[in-house]
Amino acid sequence: MAFSPTFTTNDSHMNFKHLANTRAESRSRAGLTLVELMIAMAIGGVILATVGSLSLWTGKSFAAMANYTELDAASRNALDVLTREIRQVKGLHSFTDTTNQTELALIDWDSQYLYYRYNKSAKTLTRVKAGEPTTLLRDCTTLKFDLYQRNNVSNTFNQYQVSSGTNMAMTCKVIRINWVCSRKLLPTELLNSESVQTAKIVIRDK
Repeated sequence: MAFSPTFTTNDSHMNFKHLANTRAESRSRAGLTLVELMIAMAIGGVILATVGSLSLWTGKSFAAMANYTELDAASRNALDVLTREIRQVKGLHSFTDTTNQTELALIDWDSQYLYYRYNKSAKTLTRVKAGEPTTLLRDCTTLKFDLYQRNNVSNTFNQYQVSSGTNMAMTCKVIRINWVCSRKLLPTELLNSESVQTAKIVIRDK
């Protein structure tokens, strides 16, 4: 009697299932295709570019805030010094404005000369008393002194501006100062880190 093998339905089902699992495992172990790799690199590049731009913008914003805080503190200190000292001087000695420098020379309360010199190329405002210089402002992009008389213009709160001449020292009663400080964040970028500072100071001793 010849023996013929028989297969049950369950055995056939298990064999097909095992074969399907083997193929699935083979596909899962295979590497990425070229198209999938290119797509992944493109997505990664976009993410890196976004993060880099955000980091650059954040760093620039923090640097601008730090610049503004530092320059504003220096301007406030300079304004306090100018207001306190100019109020108590005896009067104006001379005023010169050249291409490289603006100088305001005053006769201080102790009859010594007090100078305020703005160097346009160095962008510094320096106070000089008894030969001792003190830098009040750095990174000062623009600075201007305006001299005014005691008398007010009719129906206004403004004074008549002093004209240059021999009577300048005699007629000057009010001194107005305007300046702007700025600093470079990058070698090619000039950032105005504060608003215009202005003050009109009355000489009390005149």
